[in-house]
Amino acid sequence: MEDSGEQPGPQPPHPGDHRIRDGDYVVLKREDVFKAVQVQRRKKVTFEKQWFYLDNVIGHSYGTTFEVTNGGSLQPKKKKEEPTSETKEAGTDNRNIIDDGKSQKLTQDDIKALKDKGIKGEEIVQQLIENSTTFRDKTEFAQDKYIKKKKKKYEAIITVVKPSTRILSVMYYAREPGKINHMRYDTLAQMLTLGNIRAGNKMIVMETCAGLVLGAMMERMGGFGSIIQLYPGGGPVRAATACFGFPESFLSGLYEFPLNKVDSLLNGTFSAEMLSSEPKDSASVEESNGTLEEKQASEQENEDSMAEASESNPPEEQETMEIVSQDPEYKEPKERGSRKDYIQEKQKRQEEQRKRQLEAAALLSERNADGLIVASRFHPTPLLLSLLDFVAPSRPFVAYCQYKEPLLECYTKLRERGGVINLRLSETWLRNYQVLPDRSHPKLLMSGGGGYLLSGFTVAMDNLRADPSLKSNASTLELHKTEEPAAKKRKCPESDS
Repeated sequence: MEDSGEQPGPQPPHPGDHRIRDGDYVVLKREDVFKAVQVQRRKKVTFEKQWFYLDNVIGHSYGTTFEVTNGGSLQPKKKKEEPTSETKEAGTDNRNIIDDGKSQKLTQDDIKALKDKGIKGEEIVQQLIENSTTFRDKTEFAQDKYIKKKKKKYEAIITVVKPSTRILSVMYYAREPGKINHMRYDTLAQMLTLGNIRAGNKMIVMETCAGLVLGAMMERMGGFGSIIQLYPGGGPVRAATACFGFPESFLSGLYEFPLNKVDSLLNGTFSAEMLSSEPKDSASVEESNGTLEEKQASEQENEDSMAEASESNPPEEQETMEIVSQDPEYKEPKERGSRKDYIQEKQKRQEEQRKRQLEAAALLSERNADGLIVASRFHPTPLLLSLLDFVAPSRPFVAYCQYKEPLLECYTKLRERGGVINLRLSETWLRNYQVLPDRSHPKLLMSGGGGYLLSGFTVAMDNLRADPSLKSNASTLELHKTEEPAAKKRKCPESDS
């Protein structure tokens, strides 16, 4: 059955594939909080100060809501019937309600005793309502707000959703905006649109956003076409790209090339020996990516450290389990076998990586890319001035920066250089709205800024610049034009009157 599909990767996704399987990457959702994890049996996950296992989510559909029960087990939550409106009592206003802390009859010890008995959060919320002396005097809106607040505190409800560009960008922007250079999700959507990202394209991307921009491009291209990622340092960081859970067929069109070899490629001095002379270890790079993803995941769980402290698993075991989940090729020292086999495997990875980089160099040398995306922490001017030479004419390019001043400088340099048109520096404005019956209004808190975009199109350079003979003729013509005397102004005859 595995050989029947056209995609060679294991467990390739298809439109009818909505079931969660072991090893899939999923996103946990609770209210407006997200967290990306990999589904593994008997792997403890901490989310919003609660720990549980993901064994029971395997086989269920994406979008299923689960409830955390005793022992960290997840059980599908049954849909309950909405209470009838005739039994609901509400006051006219809240002017006589005084918040003195004495309206609730249940104490913290009583609530803790209810939890120890295994009573679900829904029943605890109901008892809190019944033991509140001021609940029935509140208005209907205030009652709904009170119930929502208590449910968030006592009900452990988690929804498992499929990773997507929007979900992951919202998650990173809310939890760790610094890792994606404070790029807001609407700005990322503008980048994909202005860059004309579509299937069959040959794209160049230079990003330091933990692989989020790269993953968004791969998702939109759907495994068709090619992407050449330029990376600084020892290797590309793709922590966010791994969260998408792409099949192997998507990775076949992904190439990587070191940023420090771009100048030699432009000058024509690049050779295969330059890659082999690099002290680069592909195996160590892959493991470092896994370690970086583990560090990223651990930083996302800083707010959950109080819940983790009460567990029996030591930190070393947690780190090992997380590395195993993030890097599927990671192996324990005992499982690696002899040192000789490990060295041979490492050399094989180095050779494969070197081969892929040579293929990327060949693609770049054709200088016919369909677009360029730049979203890094470095100054965009030298990057654009160098990388635009690899882009074919009449193709879009987009550069992102958290601040507008570097893009203003880049805008000026590109105008002086030429070869580009329709330059535009833009910033998107975003405001969220609350949409509820009789309570729809803009939210009080909104994002202060999501970054700036510089976009434009490449054009063929002027032939006068390319042909020196034409350029000399043009200069001669300009000289004649400058020597031609200016037209004299006629004087108006003075009238005798």
